[in-house]
Amino acid sequence: MVVFALIVIVLGLMLLGFGKRMWLFGAGVGAVVGLALLSLLPGAQDNWFGLILTVGLAILFAVGSGIAKGLISLITLALGALAGGAIVLVVLDMLGLDWGLVDWLLALIGAVIGAGLASKFKDWAIILLAAIVGALLCTRGLQMLIPSLDGFILSLITVVLFGVSLVYQGGFLKKGKAAS
Repeated sequence: MVVFALIVIVLGLMLLGFGKRMWLFGAGVGAVVGLALLSLLPGAQDNWFGLILTVGLAILFAVGSGIAKGLISLITLALGALAGGAIVLVVLDMLGLDWGLVDWLLALIGAVIGAGLASKFKDWAIILLAAIVGALLCTRGLQMLIPSLDGFILSLITVVLFGVSLVYQGGFLKKGKAAS
């Protein structure tokens, strides 16, 4: 589904550049959670259900993040945990690995790491997680458009997008002034 792939890519690009905005970060995490859930449902990505689930979760998470801005620490912690777990599931699926229950244990470890990063280094955790989520959304969308794109090339594209986003959002392009 070309429209679905393009929506995922555009959201990923927005996150790569502006992921520090909490509503946008929430939308990206919602989309990654949707993609992680779709990886568990064979054939769901090829129909409207996948689009509705992913876009619906993205909107729900964006609105929830925007409304609950006053509870920023709690929202950051929750988004960090969700992002950590979803990132693990999407990466495992992207690499074609399916270990059953071990996938969920790894996702739980990813969630704990994501929550820990979010609570300890709030600003940098958002930048880091937004860069990862944005890069994964872009490469996942590319993979939907070009199914043969996988392995080393896909991983390389993900790492490059992540690095560029980290440099840009971290403020390293501004003269001597990185984000704190």
